[in-house]
Amino acid sequence: MGRFEEIAITTLRGEQTTFGAFGDKAVLVVNVASRCGLAPQYEQLEELQKTYGPRGFTVLGFPSNQFLQELGSAEAIDEYCSATWGVTFPMSEKVKVNGMGAHPLYKELKQTPDAGGKAGRVIWNFEKFLVAPDGTVSRFRPTTKPDAPEVIAAIEAALPA
Repeated sequence: MGRFEEIAITTLRGEQTTFGAFGDKAVLVVNVASRCGLAPQYEQLEELQKTYGPRGFTVLGFPSNQFLQELGSAEAIDEYCSATWGVTFPMSEKVKVNGMGAHPLYKELKQTPDAGGKAGRVIWNFEKFLVAPDGTVSRFRPTTKPDAPEVIAAIEAALPA
């Protein structure tokens, strides 16, 4: 995972970990928001978790209120995600994804260009970054659904042997 291993992450329940704790898994990092029109993507993200989790994959959700569509407390976010979408994948505490206060993981991930060659700021909720075990990153913009063929192909290619 190269440059990502030592980046600290605080879970939604307040536990301290690092990105390196995911070891040799392929990790789909997604900035999520409960009140976003794209929130139904939670269902597809959970399907990916169930389908590929046993093969060395995980979704990692990063709730963010930078686009003013996330609930206030960690408890409210946790309740919404589990009760509404049956989310079982790990989630971080609420973070910023853009600007000076952006989470260190997002500072690194945003350097990755999307399919059109554009890097830089996260443009909306549910932007996706697939981090392969070797540290390579694929970027998918918010309107690209989690089960889109290009996302599935990238996940399949990134799964541990």
